[in-house]
Formats: sequence, C-alpha cells, structure tokens
Amino acid sequence: MYHAEITGWGKCVPPAVLSNEDLTTFMDTTDEWITTRTGIKERRVCHCNFSDMALVASRHALAAADLDPSELDLILLGSLTNDSYCPNTASLIQDALGARNCAAIDINSACTGFLYGLHIGTNLIRTGAHKKILVIGGEFISHHMNWNRRDVAVLFGDACGAAVIEATDKEVGLLAAKIGCEADAKYAIQITNLGSAYSRFSDDFPYIDWNFEGQEVFKRAVKCMALACSDVLDQVGLTVDDVILVVPHQANKRILDSLAKRVGIDADKVFVNVHKYGNTSAGTIPVALAEAMEEGRVKPGDYILLASFGAGLTWGAGLIRWGDRITPLQESTAELPPCDKTALEILEPAIRRYAERKETTS
Repeated sequence: MYHAEITGWGKCVPPAVLSNEDLTTFMDTTDEWITTRTGIKERRVCHCNFSDMALVASRHALAAADLDPSELDLILLGSLTNDSYCPNTASLIQDALGARNCAAIDINSACTGFLYGLHIGTNLIRTGAHKKILVIGGEFISHHMNWNRRDVAVLFGDACGAAVIEATDKEVGLLAAKIGCEADAKYAIQITNLGSAYSRFSDDFPYIDWNFEGQEVFKRAVKCMALACSDVLDQVGLTVDDVILVVPHQANKRILDSLAKRVGIDADKVFVNVHKYGNTSAGTIPVALAEAMEEGRVKPGDYILLASFGAGLTWGAGLIRWGDRITPLQESTAELPPCDKTALEILEPAIRRYAERKETTS
C-alpha cells in the first residue's frame, strides 16, 4: 500500500490588513472586546478573486515540491467562497496552472475543507488511483460578510494555503484521520440567503446574513476535535507525548486553549496565528502548516496533529508523520496583483450598503 507524503507547501495572504482599530471606525466594538473574546488582532482582506489567492498558494506548493503542474493527476479545492459554482473553481485553478492531465474537484465542508481534502487525497493515493495531488484550502470570506454583525464580522479573514501530496513507499504523510459531522447542530453556523433554498425574488436578496450560535459552536468544536484527536492517536498506537506540533483550525484563541487542555497537550506545542489572520475557514490549517515550516517548527519524522471543525457541523482530526525534507526544492515568485487600497477602502462599498440596509429595515 502506498502512503501520501507532503512534498510541497505554500500560502497566500492578501496584503490589505483590517485591524481591530479599523473595525471601531464603523462598528460598535473595541480592540479589547475583540481580543479578550477571540485573541484576534487583525485579519486580511482580499482585493482580487479567490482563485488568485489559490493560484499563488498552489504555485508556491508546486515549486516546493519541484513539480510541474502537468504531473498532477488531481486537484482538490476546499472552500465555500468560490469564484463560481459552475464551472467549479478547481477547474479554474487547473486551467490557470496548465495542469492539463488532472481532474478537478471542489469540496465544501467549510472550515474542514483542507483536512477533508487531505483525507480524501491520501486515501486515493493509498488505493493507487492517483499519484500526485494538489490539495488547496482557503476562503474569500469577507465577500460574504454582513458588516453590521460585530459578533461575526470581527472573526473572519481571507487567505489560502496549499499542499502537494505524492505516492511513496515510506510510512509518512497522513497516517490516520477521523472525520465526521454533527448535523443536528447544522444551523449553529449558517450563511443565510445564499443558495437555491432562498428565493431570489425576496426583498432580502442578495443581502447575505449569518446565523452564528457562538456558545453551541464552542462546546461542539472542543468536544468533537478532542475526540477525533484521541481517535487518530489510538489508530496508530501513539499518545500526545509523541506529538511534536498541533496545527488546529484557527477559529478562536479560547477554543485553541480549551482544545489543548482537553487533549492534554502542552500549549507551547500548539501552533497559533489566529491573532494575525482571524478565522480564514478552510485556509487556516494549510496557512498555519506553511508558516510552521517557514519558522522551523517541523523536523524530519515529527508527528503533527491536525484538528478542525466547521459549518455542518463538520469536524475531524488527522495525524501526519513528516518526511525527510523540510525545505522547498524550488522557490516561486508568485504573488497577488498589486493592491493600491487599504482594507477599509476595499470594504467601503459593502460596509455602506449594509449600513443603508440596516437603516431602511430598522
């Protein structure tokens, strides 16, 4: 049986920074209110298309693996904020990369999108069906935000990450995974007025809003991720003492702290970058993994524990054993198109539009 080694990694974070102080200019909130409840200090706002971020992250991952796009036989894209739903956005990535010999699939499991993609891709490689797969996770979540909602709008940001996995005889890569869904709590995270269940003839169309039940999400997230972590460790006969690094979904610093406590792992083993980017949904784990590599937090043979949860409520965990290589084989110069606006300037039309909507409906 083959294993699926992670041979390339990359990220893309937009340059426009939206700080907590920026949010106070149009929202009833404070830096202290946001920081104490979430640990978030700033987040990024994309000035172009989601696919532009995905392409940059993918090109960095392919360069790290020294892989030509034509060698790929599958692209798996985890996102809920795609450029388009028809055609699927993975096919846009395939075309832009020139990856002519691969299939292209979108995965929408919200924040768990990258972990689900890694799980699916690994198992396809194990069966021999595929050999070289690009797994992408990211979001353009600011595009789907009601900027009147401080309980939601302060949480999210835009970013994307990617990884290349390749067939190998070595026992490395994703060794075990456990994924699931608590659908009875599906409405705890819900983007409303988006999709065919909502009438385009409604007065509310196309104003997007959210249902976000924070306490329910917190409780379920910690419980499900902790159980999934225990499950994957049991699958391979390891304990938390064997884990060198935990790369969890970056939703909220309080959730990360509670997860570490419940799993019984030292907090200094948990990679945290939520303060810089906020919750980038499917982008959090691949971006964090790329930054862990950049910071030298990963060594050959290290066991890395992934954990995530998202709308649905989907959840999962995975255990990676890292291979021999911890540096990119090549470097890419890929970057986003130049941005000549601040985050507030990018968002100004949407902020104004939702403020006007609030006035007319109040």
